Amino acid sequence: MNDLASIRQVADHFGLPVSTLHYWERRGLVTPQRRAGQRYYSADQFYRVALIRLWRTTGQLSLKEIAAALDAPAESPDWRETVTVRIAAIEAEMARLDSARAYLRGLLSCPREDALEHCEGFRARVALPAGVPSESPVKATPIGSESAS
Repeated sequence: MNDLASIRQVADHFGLPVSTLHYWERRGLVTPQRRAGQRYYSADQFYRVALIRLWRTTGQLSLKEIAAALDAPAESPDWRETVTVRIAAIEAEMARLDSARAYLRGLLSCPREDALEHCEGFRARVALPAGVPSESPVKATPIGSESAS
């Protein structure tokens, strides 16, 4: 990169719309230099755009989280707290997704071809209100371990 990269060069390099760089500038995330009314990015700002894009795509950080991390003074561990909190959120989401996948795989094992609400494993997981009679006695078995009906 020469002395400075134009906003178009930066946008094209990272596959971003120019409007995204304008928005990031309004949010205080990047600070391009101005020459004759045009925005130009120094090497430091170019790397900052790279970091923001990486944190957005790979790290799944929000712009608010990125702003907090970037605004932290160099001697402050605040950015580490932001990253630690995001890791915990990702791990929680992974646990929810693992649970959802296991549940849905269990549903696939229902031997019934008609409506899912007739599968014994599903019915065993749903408690009926007191006084509502069950159509048929159902033994409590986890989804995925029903016998063929």
